[in-house]
Amino acid sequence: MKICIPVSEYRELSSPVYGHFGSAPCFALVDTDTMKVERLSNRDHDHVHGACSPMKAMAGVKPDVVVVSGIGTGALLGLRSAGIKVCRADGGTVAQVVRLLKDGKLSEMDENAACAGHAGGYDCYSKKS
Repeated sequence: MKICIPVSEYRELSSPVYGHFGSAPCFALVDTDTMKVERLSNRDHDHVHGACSPMKAMAGVKPDVVVVSGIGTGALLGLRSAGIKVCRADGGTVAQVVRLLKDGKLSEMDENAACAGHAGGYDCYSKKS
């Protein structure tokens, strides 16, 4: 299985998870069979707020799962329409997120939990308060 995770800086499995999919500097693409990690630059980093193209951001790579801390509704729906499952994990490292996913401890991202704003930063707050 291939998992794509937005990260603040690329350090392979030690990469810290970034708070928002669309504005992440880059992504870590992990093959869970080999645990090989590849860096993907965010090719849509400078998009207008609310207009993220997730497939462009991931350079056309189509993982099985994207794991995020936060993501806008448009990007979430775009990934889903491409047949990509989106799960939520709050922070940590790529290695921790992969372990949680493999252990079945991450839930699928719900539209109601999608990003409703950034409160002055890049960490999302959900639509439900």
